[in-house]
Amino acid sequence: MFRIVAATKNDHKLEELKKMIGDIDNCEIVSLNEYPNYPDVEETGTTFEENAALKALAACQYCDVPAFADDSGLCVEALDGAPGVYSARYAPTDPERIAKLLEALKGETNRKAKFVCAISIASMGEVIETFIGEVHGVIIDEPRGNNGFGYDPIFVPEGYDKTFAELSDEEKNKISHRAKAMEAAMEFIDEEMSCLDDF
Repeated sequence: MFRIVAATKNDHKLEELKKMIGDIDNCEIVSLNEYPNYPDVEETGTTFEENAALKALAACQYCDVPAFADDSGLCVEALDGAPGVYSARYAPTDPERIAKLLEALKGETNRKAKFVCAISIASMGEVIETFIGEVHGVIIDEPRGNNGFGYDPIFVPEGYDKTFAELSDEEKNKISHRAKAMEAAMEFIDEEMSCLDDF
């Protein structure tokens, strides 16, 4: 049995990740809550990949086991990709972030947007791989739905007439940006297990 750390202190997020991942033989996935003195890592990257790599490497070095981390956000075409890597820092709360984004898009006919997730895996003190997942869709004028978080209530994925916040967890986990990146990352971990299971 080898351990891999998900570089998050959010237990809800850990459970969401575990649901996406399913069971991987001989693999125990834990959060940073198993390491209570773990210091916060400043996200200084300018891309999702850079921030994911920063967090994965820091967790790997501190915990001395393989680690993976994600960074994700919403990129709106008419806003030149904003809020992008600053999605979580766009405003203090989710409702304020949504209100600010809708205000920025007022009168704009191009509502195309995408959610992006980068997941980096670090082992033996270096980042060994990064995976990207994307889901394309449009931004609607008013929030709908009570599920999900962040910008989910105003994002309708391609091929659907419901927002992410109106989809069930099961539906969202089949198509989300994080699910796509996580699927690729877990396939890599599963295939490369022989080089990780000494940890």
